[in-house]
Amino acid sequence: MLSFSQKSDVGNWFIYFGNQKINKKWNWHNEVQYRNYNFTGDLQQLLLRTGVGYNLTESNNNVLFGYAFINSQRYLPDSDDKVGTNEHRIYQQFITRQNFSRVFIQHRYRIEERFLPNDFQIRFRYFLSLNIPINNKTMSNKTFYASAYDEIFINMNSPIFDRNRIYAGLGYVISKNFRVETGFMAQSLENTNRNQFQIIVFNNIPFTNN
Repeated sequence: MLSFSQKSDVGNWFIYFGNQKINKKWNWHNEVQYRNYNFTGDLQQLLLRTGVGYNLTESNNNVLFGYAFINSQRYLPDSDDKVGTNEHRIYQQFITRQNFSRVFIQHRYRIEERFLPNDFQIRFRYFLSLNIPINNKTMSNKTFYASAYDEIFINMNSPIFDRNRIYAGLGYVISKNFRVETGFMAQSLENTNRNQFQIIVFNNIPFTNN
């Protein structure tokens, strides 16, 4: 296991998720994640992800094909110096949504083809999230809500287990297009653990037939 010079074991992720509908069937996903070893200013990873999706049903089932670029900054052992690497990914995913009373559930199944420096890997991911409105019965405007998720990452090759992420947070629905959320994630990797605060902005613009 590598040792790093950063003094904090808790980092912070600033995240933007966008999902703009092209028409009633097609949507465009866009995403930026700025990940730090500390609260800010010590870059660990910059992730840019995009994709085009297709609704199998009106709102609950979506398939998407996309691309991601990831720049990682890793500390050299026992040093204040970093080394940067770039990764390119192609990914395919299926999202299905359902709700039981006040509990809104999302399942996401994703396959990633990862083009790393001098390496190629395939990874499977399963993501389960829950959103529960607090002061309203639905995720309508001016609603506070509790959020939680778990995501497991499985490699096609050894080691099979890559990582697991458990998260809990609190969010607020500003309007039908915007909501914000903050929370804490515990991440378990094969040989180490690392925790992250997350500050997230969601931008979802619905399709309107002008």
